[in-house]
Amino acid sequence: MIRALYSLATWLAQPLLRRKLRRRGVAEPGYLHAVDERFGRYTIQRPDGANPLVWIHAVSLGETRAAAILIDALRVQLPGVRLLLTHGTATGRAEGQKLLREGDVQVWQPWDTRGAAQRFLTHFRPDLGVLMETEIWPNLIHEAAARGVPLALANARLSEKSLRGAQRVDWLMRPAYGALSAVYAQTEADAARLAAVGAPNVAVMGNLKFDAQPDATQQAQAARWRAALRGRPVVLLASAREGEEAQFIEQIKAPSLAGKASSAIKNEAGEHAQPLWLIVPRHPQRFDEVAALARAAGLVVARRSGWTDAPSPDALRGEVWMGDSLGEMALYYSLADVALLGGSFAPLGGQNLIEAAACGCPVVMGPHTFNFAQAAELAEAAGAARRVTDMAEGLAVARQLTADAASRQAMGHAGQAFAALHRGAAQRMAGALVGLLRARSVLSQVD
Repeated sequence: MIRALYSLATWLAQPLLRRKLRRRGVAEPGYLHAVDERFGRYTIQRPDGANPLVWIHAVSLGETRAAAILIDALRVQLPGVRLLLTHGTATGRAEGQKLLREGDVQVWQPWDTRGAAQRFLTHFRPDLGVLMETEIWPNLIHEAAARGVPLALANARLSEKSLRGAQRVDWLMRPAYGALSAVYAQTEADAARLAAVGAPNVAVMGNLKFDAQPDATQQAQAARWRAALRGRPVVLLASAREGEEAQFIEQIKAPSLAGKASSAIKNEAGEHAQPLWLIVPRHPQRFDEVAALARAAGLVVARRSGWTDAPSPDALRGEVWMGDSLGEMALYYSLADVALLGGSFAPLGGQNLIEAAACGCPVVMGPHTFNFAQAAELAEAAGAARRVTDMAEGLAVARQLTADAASRQAMGHAGQAFAALHRGAAQRMAGALVGLLRARSVLSQVD
């Protein structure tokens, strides 16, 4: 009865979803592509072949990048495996397209009506499903279980805030979690919270993002840009969320910071060097908005999209760089002397700091890191990150670090050691997924 009411609600919401997609499509045309796939209607066919078809759902950009690490490990353990990738956002789908090989297919995640879920599973008939991180869809999970399709929640995390939300609708979420075949949690704390909402077979396997290696080409590019800056320090606001850029801009315009920022640092010519402020918004649809915000504050802004391999002379003289590109965080972290962690200066839970640590970039994080609580605590304990109370203190600490090469180097080395220490999740998860396939007796043809 409860799920029937939920199903009715999702069915009635379909016109609202179509309207939302049209609105999003104005700024991001990717949302207008193959809209009928969202409702379980497909023109693309299930791939042929004897090898198993593994469905991996990665809703957005971050989940898709984590899925890429798992996919690489899975291809090693299951050569010839075919993938069915689903996504919920345009950025996730664009990133996922890079992962496709011959025999793989990619479609939108079906909206969670009973009809769309049934059509999706009937059409593609996956041998195994993998939901990345937090993706719990009651109808989709119920219909997969009804067909005997094992579903694993991989790289799983559940914050205290999300736990309370799930418990408020326990009548809906407990059966959904309970119908999963396995859950591969990032941390012991995540595992305990997931078990508390009914998830079965919970195992702690670590965080896939520790297994990501920084892009060497981007790191080399960052080194060239640093040389062009001739010793000018770079302070990065990484993966910033709405409201944080305004705080950042307000602080760097404040006379107290503007005066101090260049007082202790000299460039290669022996001149006092004003930092280059680098802002990378989390969501691409906000690139124009944030650039306009900085210009309205009287700052000279240069956008990454305005050059290819090397910044222009005008860009080198600018006050603010806008990182308005996708897939280049290794470039930005390797360029920066210090990074302020986006999402942590507003009550949004913080973004993941693992990539910054792997690039050897010191991290300054605000008070809100509940989405990645253990990683933040471990990084701070390792000396790779520092915690502050607000943006003003964060920029003060960043300014101190730009003037203290020894402390920066120590934090950078600590971050790289911290990232290396926690690798191995990809192989563990891939092995567990192979085990689920073997239990279903669909691997005889490739064993």
